[in-house]
Amino acid sequence: MFNPVTIPFGSKMLFNAVKLKPGVTANDIELALGEMCHVVKETYGNEAGGFIAGQVFAYAGFVSQEGSVSSVKVPDYDVAIVTYWASFEQHEKSHADKTFNDKFSALAEMCSDTFELGFDMLWQGVPGE
Repeated sequence: MFNPVTIPFGSKMLFNAVKLKPGVTANDIELALGEMCHVVKETYGNEAGGFIAGQVFAYAGFVSQEGSVSSVKVPDYDVAIVTYWASFEQHEKSHADKTFNDKFSALAEMCSDTFELGFDMLWQGVPGE
């Protein structure tokens, strides 16, 4: 559950920014989020399903002045769900599936907004290679 992940070059990355409803905290969504992530990993984590790996982040309150080109805008999102897939089509098929939607709807009830952006991998590297 907390092991490093390896992402094959050419993977698709989906970035889901989540804004929680007022009064809802990251602790409040922990069970719903864990169940949703478990379903994705166990149901779609094969060649046919296309799921490679995922990560969940809580916004920590810092914005990089050095890594920002324009004026820094403070994000209005609380959690980021990052998933890696073999193809965008496999991602969409999994998320249209009732098994996923049953778990996602429990999380969505605690959110005021969520959007998911898809990205093509252009580069990756590690030190020393």
